[in-house]
Amino acid sequence: MENSIDEITKETGRVEAFSDGVFAIASTLLVLDIHFTPSKGQTLWDAVAIQWPTLLAFVISFATIGVMWINHHRLFTHIKKVDTGLLVLNLALLLVIVFIPVPTALLAEFLTNPQSNNVAAALYTGTFLCMACFFTMLWLYASHENKLLGGHMDHVGIQRITAQYQLGPVFYLVALGVAFVSVPLTIILNILYAIMFVLPTWNFKKRNPTLSNLSEVQ
Repeated sequence: MENSIDEITKETGRVEAFSDGVFAIASTLLVLDIHFTPSKGQTLWDAVAIQWPTLLAFVISFATIGVMWINHHRLFTHIKKVDTGLLVLNLALLLVIVFIPVPTALLAEFLTNPQSNNVAAALYTGTFLCMACFFTMLWLYASHENKLLGGHMDHVGIQRITAQYQLGPVFYLVALGVAFVSVPLTIILNILYAIMFVLPTWNFKKRNPTLSNLSEVQ
């Protein structure tokens, strides 16, 4: 029995270790588009100031990836077993995570372009929408009939976490629609989501102590 528990821990540990590496790479790639090289006649302060769209996109993306990493870690405090389906869904989530630097660079480049900023903001937010969808699917798959979760999770606790996670795709879908109306408002919504999803008030531990390790939604 002890050997089987060790094998299960090893398998979930491998998934977390690989995922942590992808999160780290995606976060690092975000910084590659930031350059502070003054052009002729510019001061260094001018070069820094002109990069504000890049810095803004970097901060939002880094915060979002960071929140996803926190939630991914907390998710795997409840997932105690893995199978092929879970591995595939986790890879799909990581595929979106590692892609985030691409729409981040697009948003930084076209944010001040009134003819293209709506499309850039939509692609940017759409990537976060896909991320939230895959994260929700990962939880739904793991929690279905409690097949991959630990024994400490009760039915009511699973339902509450499921309802909480399903908010993520809805929020990002709203932000995606807003992108075609107001780019600044879409950016504000993305910032608020990153802040909101990491606040400890987004949990149910007063009602159900079993949820104390999973306090954010994606």
